[in-house]
Amino acid sequence: MGAGLRKLYAADEMLRPDQRQGELPSTRELYRDAGEIALPAVIDTVLVAMVSMMDTMMVSSLGAAAIAAVGITNQPKMIILATFMALNVGVTAVVARRRGQEDREGANKVLGQSLSLCAILSVILSVLGAVYARPLLLFAGAQADMIEAATVYFQILMIGIPCSAITLCINGAQRGCGNTRISMKINLTANAVNIVFNYLLIGGNLGFPRLEVAGAAIATVFGNVVGLLMAFYSLRGSHEHFLRIELHNLLRIDRRTVAPVVSVGLSAGVEQVFMRIGFFLYIKIIASLGTTEMATHNICQSVLNLAFSFCDGLGVAAASLSGQSLGRKRSDLAILYGKACQRISLVISAILASTFIFFGRYIIMAFSTEEVIVHLGTQVLMIIAVTTPFQAAQCIFASCLRGGGDTRYTAMVAMISIGIFRPLIAWLLCYPAGGGLVGAWCSYFIDQFVRFSLVGIRFAKGRWCQMKL
Repeated sequence: MGAGLRKLYAADEMLRPDQRQGELPSTRELYRDAGEIALPAVIDTVLVAMVSMMDTMMVSSLGAAAIAAVGITNQPKMIILATFMALNVGVTAVVARRRGQEDREGANKVLGQSLSLCAILSVILSVLGAVYARPLLLFAGAQADMIEAATVYFQILMIGIPCSAITLCINGAQRGCGNTRISMKINLTANAVNIVFNYLLIGGNLGFPRLEVAGAAIATVFGNVVGLLMAFYSLRGSHEHFLRIELHNLLRIDRRTVAPVVSVGLSAGVEQVFMRIGFFLYIKIIASLGTTEMATHNICQSVLNLAFSFCDGLGVAAASLSGQSLGRKRSDLAILYGKACQRISLVISAILASTFIFFGRYIIMAFSTEEVIVHLGTQVLMIIAVTTPFQAAQCIFASCLRGGGDTRYTAMVAMISIGIFRPLIAWLLCYPAGGGLVGAWCSYFIDQFVRFSLVGIRFAKGRWCQMKL
């Protein structure tokens, strides 16, 4: 490779001499190790995003109001799931450390007690979500032509929340062990079930009833149930599997076991709170622009989710490899794996950005042929193209910080950038500046650049490698 590329991508060029603590893997070994964990994780996250996008495409046949109705439920749903996402950050980080330490008993204690917490909390939150669905969606900005369909869709989704929460917990633990193939297989099957029942229930095909938006929600719940069953099957009691369910770990709480999970999870929870508040306000601003703008936003968000999922999968690999390296007391390898995943993301980002620039209009037309939606959506995809490299890098660096337990810092970044800057700048660019939907998406670029700068500096300093879990 050329001198410039070698300096950027070679294993022996990524660390300063004073950072090295032992023998480093070759460049080939480095990217092979990262790829073995990253590839299933990338396939996993891409599949999840593709199903979300296909949901939008299938629902789009019902019109702009139906697209908007499904889109308006996303942030309220994510607010409810935020508790479990935060807990899973702690589960992944601690299990990765225990895997690096070869402490199988400790890893299974963490898993069992986390599952108990997930089960209790998920039932409570799903009931509250179903009861208060309508006022929650009205507060989110649902318009009169979408509120009825959105309420039905959201209430049905709440049935599957316990299944989703428990599956997320198990997948988080498996990823901490580096078992990203298990999560991939679970999501592949669950998403296939979702797509099949979307086809059967949205339009009423092959003799099934035509349930429209409600059918899409029911299909999602069926997929959640299948995913839960497969997740439990992955924990069957075999000596070949590092993780397994043990009844005494489900029933007895050990403070020393739970403490590091709760410590990391609480900070991650604060981060999730600021993220969800920021995103909630952001969606509320966009929803107030009207149904057409909300439908366009939902289409572009689906495309962004698919693009981001590539780097989100790399983030999963970076957190797992970094956490395991820290468990082996090799902070140099933790840094090295994080940088390797970020280097891979640069290549992926370049491909995605080029695709959005040259084929953006055709991508939007796959969802809708309404010219106003196509025109607006194409402009938004240009913004996404410019933002992609920064978003990818910040995702991977932030995943390493969380994997190391530095969740207080990522929470602070979320508060500043997502909780404050994004909704404030979105409002300014959307209304006083008259930028409308395009102005709102410009705030997305600013948010990602700020986060990239803050987490990049923190990653480079290396203090996240010194935290005890």
